[in-house]
Amino acid sequence: MGLRMPLLPPKSTLLNRELSLLKFNERVLAMAESRSTPLLERLRYLCIVSSNLDEFFEIRISSLKEQQRQNSSLVGDDGFTPAEAFERVQLAAHSLVERQNFLLTAQILPKLMAEGIGLLEPPAWTEALREWAHATFLRDVMPMLTPIGLDPAHPFPRVYNKSLNFIVSLAGQDAFGRRASIAIVQAPRALPRVIKVPPEIAGIADGYMLLTALISEYVGELFPGLEVKGCHQWRVTRNSDLFVDEEEITNLRQALQGELSQRNFGAAVRLEIDHLMPVDLASFLQGEFSLEPRDTYRVSGPVNLSRLMQLCNAVERPDLIFPDYRPRVPAPFDEVSDRPDELFAAIAQRDRLLHHPYQSFQPVISFLTAAASDPSVVAIKQTIYRTGEDSELMRLLLAAAKAGKEVTVVVELMARFDEQTNINWAAKLEAVGAHVSYGVVAHKTHAKMVLVLRREEGRIRRYGHLGTGNYHLRTSKLYTDFGLLTADQKLCEDMDKVFSLLTGLGARRPLKMLLQSPFTLHETMVAMIRAEAVNARAGKKARVMAKMNSLLEPIVIDELYKASQAGVKIDLIVRGACALRAGVAGLSENIRVRSIIGRFLEHSRVFYFYNDGQEDVYLASADWMDRNFFRRVEVGFPVLDKSLKKRVIAEAFTYALRDNQLAWRAQPDGSYVKVKSRGAPFNMHHYLMQLLGK
Repeated sequence: MGLRMPLLPPKSTLLNRELSLLKFNERVLAMAESRSTPLLERLRYLCIVSSNLDEFFEIRISSLKEQQRQNSSLVGDDGFTPAEAFERVQLAAHSLVERQNFLLTAQILPKLMAEGIGLLEPPAWTEALREWAHATFLRDVMPMLTPIGLDPAHPFPRVYNKSLNFIVSLAGQDAFGRRASIAIVQAPRALPRVIKVPPEIAGIADGYMLLTALISEYVGELFPGLEVKGCHQWRVTRNSDLFVDEEEITNLRQALQGELSQRNFGAAVRLEIDHLMPVDLASFLQGEFSLEPRDTYRVSGPVNLSRLMQLCNAVERPDLIFPDYRPRVPAPFDEVSDRPDELFAAIAQRDRLLHHPYQSFQPVISFLTAAASDPSVVAIKQTIYRTGEDSELMRLLLAAAKAGKEVTVVVELMARFDEQTNINWAAKLEAVGAHVSYGVVAHKTHAKMVLVLRREEGRIRRYGHLGTGNYHLRTSKLYTDFGLLTADQKLCEDMDKVFSLLTGLGARRPLKMLLQSPFTLHETMVAMIRAEAVNARAGKKARVMAKMNSLLEPIVIDELYKASQAGVKIDLIVRGACALRAGVAGLSENIRVRSIIGRFLEHSRVFYFYNDGQEDVYLASADWMDRNFFRRVEVGFPVLDKSLKKRVIAEAFTYALRDNQLAWRAQPDGSYVKVKSRGAPFNMHHYLMQLLGK
């Protein structure tokens, strides 16, 4: 694994998506490696990387494997065949996991133990702890376990995606005279993976025991009379992408429910094993799942490292986490939130910009609360992509429907890993009489919109909320997103047209203000980039700035290259995967790419074009990716108010380009270097917390 391969072929103008995603996770891991990050937050970042890698293997590695099966000789836009890309991605992933393992075992866990927070491993157990562990195993764990001895009558069990399992090597004969060799023990999902140990037993204030330690230490209780030669944890990751035949289905919800039941038994793509597992046992497991040594990852901690997130959430140590931050409810919503007439009047007076999590998500809740309770409101329309299992917003929609208001909700059933949650909400909404639509088959509804219709002085007045992020209370405290509350009738009329297209049938209707995928968003972005290039060639000032999660769409990237060559100054702030090569002489020397990784997850999508002094600014639900432009329903909306436009430019771009604490700069080969501090330290997240918060 020590061999370092080049990130890209010499002549390629695009970077590989999977390698770029792994580079993003390296930047997240750097937060865990940084000594300036509070200790429990370091563990949290480590867990986030682990969770990200799970999805990476479930979706991206699965896709690469499928590409190899279907057309192994096809050269992608990045210059690699699927096999070449897969080889480089596996090398990079192994390197990342090795860094992760070292950081956990050599740094974070020892430092936590020094703070009285520890994972208690069997070699260090006291007699009292050993008695407690044994009693806990016999009482709470052993009754839940079903050992499976492998022989012709007991084939290898069906293994659930990412489930915790143990392979046990045995010697001796059982009661039936059978020669013991290998057994499998599966840990039921009902068992906690991290168990709190009473302080008086643990000897420290916050002592925990992993389920893996309990089972490994006492697995012999399951095999009386046999010699346990070894017990090793493992888990397998499976392809978790869903396939629904969009030409054959007649009911998307029913088809999806059928597919969800099989998601956890897709083709295996990764095997994680205890770093001490003997080669013969590893080979045995590889054979069972048709995997190779390169698909196998040896780990020195728990095979599901993200389970340690429980420690971050359970331990009461404010000194080891980020200082508490409570976002401010901005004016005028701090005074009118419980008075519907005044709230709607404030929105009618002028557009209101919200920047989460620096500013509270409460105004959005208040907007829906007012809509649900106000007798003058006759209808509410909303899109739902991700909202969570316990959602106050969904309860407000249910209450509005029960109160007799016309409630229309476009629920995206194909929101990855939130499918079952959304199915459940759809059923509850239908039960109270809401109109539930699942959007357009083959086009995920990713737009973030709420439209309220209110009767005022004998006519209907529309009020809307448009956002860059989901209607999800938990993530609104962690993800940076912009939202706009507006009564602008052109914007609201456009929103109504989009809702009609999603719930009904008909020809594409022209929109006055909104940009919409899959129709106008891509062509408008391309046209605006080209216009900047024209202005640059004419000797005029030309500038493009864009902020997003991912930049992968080849046509847009090509237009950015051409604009750079024309002399347009381009700044891109891309949190995650970026296929564009920045700073290449003759290709992109006028393009700078930054990535901001810090306390909050950068999630907003903002697009700026100088446009000969007009300074057009759009907020959007869409990244610059193929799927967002062509296979999703997305909306981009202009910021029209001059003072709000000034805010967006400063908060999305000016501070990000000034940051010298959280920022990383992309290199031409796709690697990233930390921006060095020049002058006074400037942390974008801290500054916005002070500027907009309490």
